[in-house]
Amino acid sequence: MRGIFQRTTDPAPQTLDLYDVAYLAGAPQRMMEVALVALHEGGVIRIRLSRVRVVDEPADQPAHPVERAVLALCRRRSRSTISLLGAVEIGPEVEEIHRRMVSSGLITPRRCRLTRAGRQHLEAAEQSGAYPAYVFEGLAALPDIALRYHIGEVMEPPPSLGRRLIRLGEALDGWESDRGHDGGGHSCGGGGGGGGSD
Repeated sequence: MRGIFQRTTDPAPQTLDLYDVAYLAGAPQRMMEVALVALHEGGVIRIRLSRVRVVDEPADQPAHPVERAVLALCRRRSRSTISLLGAVEIGPEVEEIHRRMVSSGLITPRRCRLTRAGRQHLEAAEQSGAYPAYVFEGLAALPDIALRYHIGEVMEPPPSLGRRLIRLGEALDGWESDRGHDGGGHSCGGGGGGGGSD
């Protein structure tokens, strides 16, 4: 009978993709930073002073769900990085990665801290040399200084603030739309790098 109540854990994945590693290194904030860099380098979005807009709709959708989510949010109008983070962090794409990391025993379910296995996987990923330094260290390690400046600080709010930040970001976006601006020259974010894991 004891076996009925035992908690089951999925085996840890043998390999982690870019966004798995980013989640372990810096939670949704780091994933957002990585997605913005990837979409910018692909020529899909333009980032100016913490505002993001689509400039070239790709023929094929981005391969990763997180990149597709960011692209979808920016498709109709420019968005501030903080409103993007608020929307993405409560979206199904991030929830699925979180669920998988918890069920694999890589992060704790309540405080979302790295477990011993999670630290080992993250260290192995960093030592492999397969991922850019900014995935682990945040925007401070991004070689493109101009891009680092324009992304600015993607603020990482507590989860309870997510929905309020979405509303705030959308209100600011709507305010600039009413004034006839595309948002390319205005800042709605902060101005620094991202944080790492606990």
